[in-house]
Amino acid sequence: MANGEHAVGEIVKVLMYTTAVCPYCVMAERLLVSKGVVIEKVRVDLEPARRAEMMEKTGRRTVPQIYIGETHVGGYDDLAALDRAGKLDPLLKPAE
Repeated sequence: MANGEHAVGEIVKVLMYTTAVCPYCVMAERLLVSKGVVIEKVRVDLEPARRAEMMEKTGRRTVPQIYIGETHVGGYDDLAALDRAGKLDPLLKPAE
């Protein structure tokens, strides 16, 4: 497989808190999908209780908020910085 590609089942769970109108959410989703990730999306605009959950877990009010496995990555800028530094792909692989 080419660098950055993973076989099905080799990628950890990714959770993204998002809203309907959020350009950074769209960019984060594109980046993750390009890595072969299936994202569990939580629409905090439709589920206010989940927004409260997000704020309690992350200490942040803005979307997207992204978790890779149990690791809180942050928002799109944090995700893109990890990718540029070569640290995103290792996070997407399950622990052995």
